[in-house]
Amino acid sequence: MKQSLLLYLFILALVFNVFTYAYYSKEVAFQKEQLDKLTKKSQAKEAKLNENLVDANYFSLENNEKAQNYFYSDVPEKNVDYATLIPLLKDKLMDFNDNPNGNPYTGQEKLGANKFIINKVKVLNHRWIIADYSDGEYWGEVLLKYFVNDDKSISFEVNQSLVYQKQ
Repeated sequence: MKQSLLLYLFILALVFNVFTYAYYSKEVAFQKEQLDKLTKKSQAKEAKLNENLVDANYFSLENNEKAQNYFYSDVPEKNVDYATLIPLLKDKLMDFNDNPNGNPYTGQEKLGANKFIINKVKVLNHRWIIADYSDGEYWGEVLLKYFVNDDKSISFEVNQSLVYQKQ
């Protein structure tokens, strides 16, 4: 009787082990399949995001070799490094936000109690900048021309500005 009981327990343990092994084998295969699907999906999304990023940065000084070449001259003293120019342009424009009447390069006068200040700047090429501005109530965008003078000073000129309607 004792031997039969041990034999039944051994067979039962063997069956449990076989079923457990089969379950976990299929579980690992299922998890691997899910991971592969997820990896493919994330790679496709990453490729799409990279493509969108390239499209978004098409108009930028960082990616425009012809515009970069504009800053190089045969005379080394006249060369301007575009990598240091971009942050300098942004800082110069943002410095005008301290003006009590608002940033003059928004192309807008005060519409209410608040002054217009520039929030975001993108250098498009060797001549153009686009900027976003607001006074907290109204929002707008401005297209600016910029010039790097011979003494390496920078001057700006408002080309066109618009304010969006209040919603």
